[in-house]
Amino acid sequence: MKILCIHADFIEFEAKKKAMKSAEEGIEEGKHKIEECLVIFTAVEKCDESNVKGTVDKYLHEIKAIAQQVNAKNIVLYPYAHLSSSLSNPKVAEDLMKDAEKELSKEDKYNVSRAPFGWYKTFNIQTKGHPMSELSREFSVEAGEEEKEEGNEALKAENTLKSYWHILDLDGNLKEISYDKEKKQFNGFDFGEWKNLKKFAAYEMAKDRVANEEPPHVKHMRRLELVDYEPGSDPGNLRFYPKGRFIKGLLERYTTQEVKANGGMEIEAPLMYDYEHPSLKSYLNRFPARQYTIQTPNKRVFLRFAACFGQFLQMHDAQISYKHLPVWLYEMTRYSFRVEQRGELTGLRRLRAFTMPDCHAFCADEEQAKQEMMRRFEMCWKIQEGIGFKMPDGLEFAIRITRNFWEKNQDFIKEMVQKWGKPALIEMWDKRFFYFSMKYEWNFVDALDKCSALTTDQIDVENAERYGITYVDANSEKKHPLILHCAPPGAIERVMYALLEKAAIEEKAGKAPMLPLWLSPTQIRIIPVSVEKHLEFCEQLATKLSDLQIRVDLDDREESVGKRIRNSAQEWTPYTLVIGDKEIEAEGKQLMVRSRAIGEEKSMAFDDLVNEIKEKTAGRPYDTLPLPQKLSKRITFVG
Repeated sequence: MKILCIHADFIEFEAKKKAMKSAEEGIEEGKHKIEECLVIFTAVEKCDESNVKGTVDKYLHEIKAIAQQVNAKNIVLYPYAHLSSSLSNPKVAEDLMKDAEKELSKEDKYNVSRAPFGWYKTFNIQTKGHPMSELSREFSVEAGEEEKEEGNEALKAENTLKSYWHILDLDGNLKEISYDKEKKQFNGFDFGEWKNLKKFAAYEMAKDRVANEEPPHVKHMRRLELVDYEPGSDPGNLRFYPKGRFIKGLLERYTTQEVKANGGMEIEAPLMYDYEHPSLKSYLNRFPARQYTIQTPNKRVFLRFAACFGQFLQMHDAQISYKHLPVWLYEMTRYSFRVEQRGELTGLRRLRAFTMPDCHAFCADEEQAKQEMMRRFEMCWKIQEGIGFKMPDGLEFAIRITRNFWEKNQDFIKEMVQKWGKPALIEMWDKRFFYFSMKYEWNFVDALDKCSALTTDQIDVENAERYGITYVDANSEKKHPLILHCAPPGAIERVMYALLEKAAIEEKAGKAPMLPLWLSPTQIRIIPVSVEKHLEFCEQLATKLSDLQIRVDLDDREESVGKRIRNSAQEWTPYTLVIGDKEIEAEGKQLMVRSRAIGEEKSMAFDDLVNEIKEKTAGRPYDTLPLPQKLSKRITFVG
């Protein structure tokens, strides 16, 4: 089956004449108009005849998922043979669409309409024009095939394990809390000034991951020409335009720089692994993620959803002494893959293909593991501050532990919360099911009060044995190390999401949205008052700044100065210089600088401007402009 889904302001159609003798009878004459609707143009194919019921089920699953994503209540099923050259028997197609209409109509939340089958029709449609207003799907269900998920015990456990929720305050008091989802009320803790912690706790305890409206960062990622949806790929796989790839690349380099400075050894491992490998197959059931699977010419494989597999297999073959420990292995995975559920896929927040910096520490015992976790805690703090988050105010802290780990290590957990400097959300289980005994996360609360984990670290007590990883202790005996799993800033795409959402929150509060200076594709924009008269000097000034490793571009377009200044602001340019006769007379030593951060124009000496930029970007990697320096030479990626 092939479908084309249009989220529309309206569709208007009218049946004109029969396209076949067996065309549907008893149709209503005249024009039919349905407003605020999701239109499903549908071609039923020959292969669908082998399992009509399975195809109907899959068809309904896709419709519901997309309707949820775009928040549509009115559904229009529209037979559209032009989508395929391998059509099913017309009677099969008609019955299939009628069955789908009948099943979908049973759900009160949908109003279902269906265009007549087997008729030539005129139609007029107006699409809404947002990033998800036009989606296509192609699928088939073979005979005897059923919709099912690979047996993943961790995923099942996530939905069934009993969680006990607490807040651990700065005085070391563990306070059990409950949450009434309907009334949106908490019992057990007065959140007071901790407003974002309250939002985070509500999000976690309600377990509602579906995005019912488009988050602000999606608008910004497209308007700034950073990232966009890729209709030619699977959902959750995005395209990165030059500026987006530039930001992503700098974040990757900065993370790698800091991990290596702390002793991490960078490796590279394959993207795909044997599904039947004993250690790997066992691990799949212990990690709560859905896998992409592929049939290669030789075997069935899955695409990695983390860097664990490659690092663990390398350590299995390594010769390790207790004197070597702790050992850090690190990889910036381009890419990791998880088949996240459709309703959860939203812009950069949750993807199916993502870049995960994964750093594992192999430790001799629990005491060494706790020491390393604290050391990595400080490294991650520095990385998040370096990226541009105010710590700890910009993030919220969650710790997930077994009751046994809490009882044995209360002082360690309390010390960690003290180091954090704010109360933390604690999720506790009576028994351990997952491969870790303790895990912490730093979570970002976005403009829609959805939350996403950035930094994570966890104590893995299973996988060294599963993968046969051993070290030789002081008594020449082989032992299994404990393994820490750390994503220092979190997935790189999710960091970009958080930065854009942070900018959106600041914009809502009346501040100018912007990216951190070190990540801004353009740091200074130069605007000549007269392109004919002042351009040559502006080019010289741009070269001088570029030689000092400052990213500067030049608006040489024949437009008004005011329009070019507004355009610079719309691109969130941190510094804008307008160059005229006065600046040329001063030989560029004194400049009028429009600073986006302070929201005003001020006179600055050239050297002071350079020093300010260098001070604000110290310690972070540098890269050159991702686009041509002159704006007249740039193409438009998003129309």
